[in-house]
Amino acid sequence: MPLSPHDSVPAAAPALTLFQRDDCHLCDLALDILATARAPEFESVFIDADDGLEQRYGVRVPVLRDEGRGIELDWPFDLDRLRAFLAESL
Repeated sequence: MPLSPHDSVPAAAPALTLFQRDDCHLCDLALDILATARAPEFESVFIDADDGLEQRYGVRVPVLRDEGRGIELDWPFDLDRLRAFLAESL
């Protein structure tokens, strides 16, 4: 049965997640690099209030995670490293 204009199609979850902190200068730099690279849509997850994420990513943020492949790109990364990481993701 075809969808009507009133039906909603569930949106696919972004394949990328950026783990970051509030008020994080390095996270701001990572966001700038992601914007410059025109990275695909990603989910931002703030680790500040989550003990498990804090323990896993506390000293590593910002971290970009490819959810499909289960791999992560730790900071520091530049435009070239990000583009190589994204090229592998597509």
